[in-house]
Amino acid sequence: MKDHRKWADGGPLRIVAIGGGTGLSVLLQGLKRRMFAANASAPTAIDLTAVVTVTDDGGSSGRLRREFDVLPPGDIRNCMVAMSEDEALFSRLFQYRFEAGRGLKGHSFGNLFLTALTNLTGDFAHAVQLSSEVLAICGRIFPSTGANVGLEAELEDGHVVSGETKISKSTSRIRSVRLRPENCRPMPEALEAIAAADLISFGPGSLFTSVLPNLLVNGIPEAIQASPAVKAYYVNLMWQPGETIGFTASDHLRAIFDHAGLPVVDYAIVNTRPITASAKRRYAREKAKPVEVDMERLLALGVRVQGVELATEFGTVRHDPAAAAETAIRLAEEGRRKRAERRATA
Repeated sequence: MKDHRKWADGGPLRIVAIGGGTGLSVLLQGLKRRMFAANASAPTAIDLTAVVTVTDDGGSSGRLRREFDVLPPGDIRNCMVAMSEDEALFSRLFQYRFEAGRGLKGHSFGNLFLTALTNLTGDFAHAVQLSSEVLAICGRIFPSTGANVGLEAELEDGHVVSGETKISKSTSRIRSVRLRPENCRPMPEALEAIAAADLISFGPGSLFTSVLPNLLVNGIPEAIQASPAVKAYYVNLMWQPGETIGFTASDHLRAIFDHAGLPVVDYAIVNTRPITASAKRRYAREKAKPVEVDMERLLALGVRVQGVELATEFGTVRHDPAAAAETAIRLAEEGRRKRAERRATA
């Protein structure tokens, strides 16, 4: 592993992307494409680290977790594929899902591969590192903790729901989430990357089940606050049924601050591209609407707001990888300048 402390200010931009699920992989894919752009004037030197939640308990990941007592590999697998230099064979292989076979049906090859390597090496983080080498990914991926943790939510109706899958299907508004067990240590490598970062980003992705679990790991909020990096949150584009129905942009930020216990965001990155009427109608069937950007309340939280045309529509409304990556690079450059100015005046 690289010694972050030896990196010079003239080196690659250091970006730490925190999250999980498919949302984080959108940003990682966009950054990867910038790093390997065909146009010689376009490639950007980036040292990319993904810090990924490990609370998934559904589908293939949940089955492997219960049967083999390993950390859930699914979110990390998605990030690996997004960061792979070869999006053809290896990415298709890792995402391949068995459609038949007793015990195999529903499993993805990448999840099985990570589980097998974990059993061989005895360490999930080491298995992730070896798998990353096989895929030749353009950075590093670390679970936010090596502990086998679950997620628990307290709902506004007073009920407590255990398990990420059940939480994401809740019919009552989520008041807060917590890890079980609560006392879990962060990966040291993740803390090192956070300390050396020019930009620390959160999301895009599910607020309560992809972003917040990382901030519940002991020491991570404190490390983020102590880092001189710029910190930015990609606000969700649409309400998420089961998690953020009725949430405004400031509700997202307030939940982050409440769970971290610290003001760990400098910028709220919000969408300025209108959602089409047809997309709004589709989402309305699930009682979902575009997230309202309540500017006054956002500014009252002490964050700066940056509007970007982020939304793209391919059946579903998603963050555009290129726009998300361009924003991250611009903020990382700001973080690099601030770090240089700080050193100059020290």
